Amino acid sequence: MKARVYVFYKDSVFDPQGNTIAHSLQKMGFTRVMNARMGKIIDLELGYQSKDEARDEVRKMCEKLLVNPIIESFKYEILS
Repeated sequence: MKARVYVFYKDSVFDPQGNTIAHSLQKMGFTRVMNARMGKIIDLELGYQSKDEARDEVRKMCEKLLVNPIIESFKYEILS
């Protein structure tokens, strides 16, 4: 079974990489780019039998290690 976790800065947190990307794209002629946010994707291979159990455990992993809840938000999906 696989899971994919998406981690992003919260909207209230300044994203310097996203800001640089947006600014660079604008300078390259993509003038309709208004904003960009940079994030990360974490792919996990899991040994759970049940999707419900995997879902619960991945949420716990995010809350305990993978995400800084002060500045980041997350979402995840169980792929198979």
